[in-house]
Amino acid sequence: MRHQSSPITPAKPNESGEVALYIHWPFCVSKCPYCDFNSHVRSNIDHDIWLKALNVDLRYEYTVNPAPRIGSIFFGGGTPSLMEPRLVASLIDRANHLWGLTSACEITLEANPSSVEAARFADLAAAGVNRVSLGLQALDDAALHFLGRAHNVAESLAALDIAQRAFGRVSIDLIYARPRQNEAHWHRELDRAIGLGTAHMSLYQLTIEEGTRFASDVRKGIFDPIGDDAGADLFAITQTIMDAAGMPAYEISNHAKAGQKSRHNLTYWRYQDYVGIGPGAHGRRLNHATQRHKKPENFLSAIARNGHGIAEETALDAPTRAVEALLMGLRLGEGVDLADIAARTGFPQDRLIDPAAAAKIAALGMLTRDGQYLTITPKGMPLLDAILPQIVAAQVNC
Repeated sequence: MRHQSSPITPAKPNESGEVALYIHWPFCVSKCPYCDFNSHVRSNIDHDIWLKALNVDLRYEYTVNPAPRIGSIFFGGGTPSLMEPRLVASLIDRANHLWGLTSACEITLEANPSSVEAARFADLAAAGVNRVSLGLQALDDAALHFLGRAHNVAESLAALDIAQRAFGRVSIDLIYARPRQNEAHWHRELDRAIGLGTAHMSLYQLTIEEGTRFASDVRKGIFDPIGDDAGADLFAITQTIMDAAGMPAYEISNHAKAGQKSRHNLTYWRYQDYVGIGPGAHGRRLNHATQRHKKPENFLSAIARNGHGIAEETALDAPTRAVEALLMGLRLGEGVDLADIAARTGFPQDRLIDPAAAAKIAALGMLTRDGQYLTITPKGMPLLDAILPQIVAAQVNC
């Protein structure tokens, strides 16, 4: 992320009446040891039952908010590349029938680079998917084994080649800051990844999440996670390497060439409305937060009982919306427009941030403020989780 002499003006909220659609497919072949997402292993999956259930969930959301058109669709998981292409095609068609898709609608599907899933890429492209996010996770076989991945590097590269021929846009995911990983090793791995020719890369530091097998392994002393200082050094060289490659960070972990940012994910980070369907999916629409039932069986029961999969729906008051808009927007290299957040949430602009805390952090070179624009600098991004509570929570939550 390159420091700007003056802040980039953030995009305005979605003024064209568009909404994003997230569809969660909760099933995986196995559970990765670092994963705390809502994913489940099931031996038998009836795709016809799931197609019917997801269509019912879609229809319900349309009755709540029929006005906007859909500007992006994201199939996440779990492992949505395990979905039958006919199911993907049917859901896209159903969304188009209900809301209508914009002419430039971005339709992304997360995929694992196994040979079985790669064999479906052409059919998924024919179904309407025009962007794939490929979970390579590492370009080192020993690291892939440590991460519990079923594929090896050769299989990853073969799947990537198929994906680049099948889809208009391809993103790859990598996990770094792995135990004992040093700067030289990561530099070589990242250079190799850049050479693969994708225009978007999501680069995540390994975090040890409670409830995962890795958390248990750390408690048992099986391995030690990388230290904070070493992680910060790896983050810094990542920014340098990606800037030089013409793929600067537009979000703390996401890098893209010009014109290749994820339209769907920008909807989240810019705090625009999105519909979430499927087990465990979150949504934000019409000043309400929704969350679906997480367990697949409970989701199906709720669909049959209620005609939707919602477990919880909460009206969001102005302070809550302001906090969420700030917490999401400050992850972006473009920062936030405080006047815009105040206008959209109804929360007073002069209470959005703590000016004394912001000034203190700015003096350390971790934040810039130019009038109504607030931006976390590249120096501050590694400490984002510590910075945000200081400048946001004290003011907005009072």
